Amino acid sequence: MNRITKNFAKIALLGLLFLPAAPAGAEEKALASQPASAALDATRGLFVVITEADPMTQMMALVLSTQTVEQGKSVQILLCGPGGDLAMQKSSQVMMKPLNKSPQMLLQGLIAKGVVVEVCPLYLPNKGKKAEDLINGVSVAKPPVVAKNLRAEGIKLFTF
Repeated sequence: MNRITKNFAKIALLGLLFLPAAPAGAEEKALASQPASAALDATRGLFVVITEADPMTQMMALVLSTQTVEQGKSVQILLCGPGGDLAMQKSSQVMMKPLNKSPQMLLQGLIAKGVVVEVCPLYLPNKGKKAEDLINGVSVAKPPVVAKNLRAEGIKLFTF
């Protein structure tokens, strides 16, 4: 064994000596965490609230929503504040890589898959707009229904 190999072996052995040992019962703890991940599978779906104006943030919210739908879970989307601009027919569109799609294109794809998309009831009157200005498939949310859906069993809330 040459000198470099010997020194490398010593360093590696020293590194192993300073690694923390697995605590007693670590295997049992690892196994116990499996039901928690199984509980995630029991999630019925997501309630996604998009308030952000940033197209990259909007896009990520919609990519994750799309993946959730493709994994067989429900998604409901509420657009508020600047996020409501996504639902406007004449809103500016920013194409995002690597999909070369805009957030509104992903939103329309989700609507086509049956996802409920609503704007908050404050959005249109405070923008001076009407329901006719929204893209097809988007409606105005009703606060009692939104509150009920947010509390529904198995629904996780995500805000962007």
